[in-house]
Amino acid sequence: MFSHVVIFWTDPANPTAADTLLAGCHEYLKDIPGLTFYHAGKMVGSHRPVVDQSYQVALNLVFPDKQAQDDYQVHPRHAEFVEKVFKKVCIKATIYDFA
Repeated sequence: MFSHVVIFWTDPANPTAADTLLAGCHEYLKDIPGLTFYHAGKMVGSHRPVVDQSYQVALNLVFPDKQAQDDYQVHPRHAEFVEKVFKKVCIKATIYDFA
């Protein structure tokens, strides 16, 4: 199993950025071949100070192995998502990959 987690910070000047980002994740990324699990959602507030609440959207993808994730990275729909959605509504992303 290979997990690919992306944490997104959206443009605060764009009040619909998080919704646009989520819609784009669903449209472009959800059905890319090789995914065994897809989940995208908005940050959920917490009373616990240890929980990072500075981001707006997170994406959690699981692949059977690293090669499937590598193939996902070069898939045309992933590239389209980056150009048409991510670059237009996000100011930052942090990525965590682990197996």
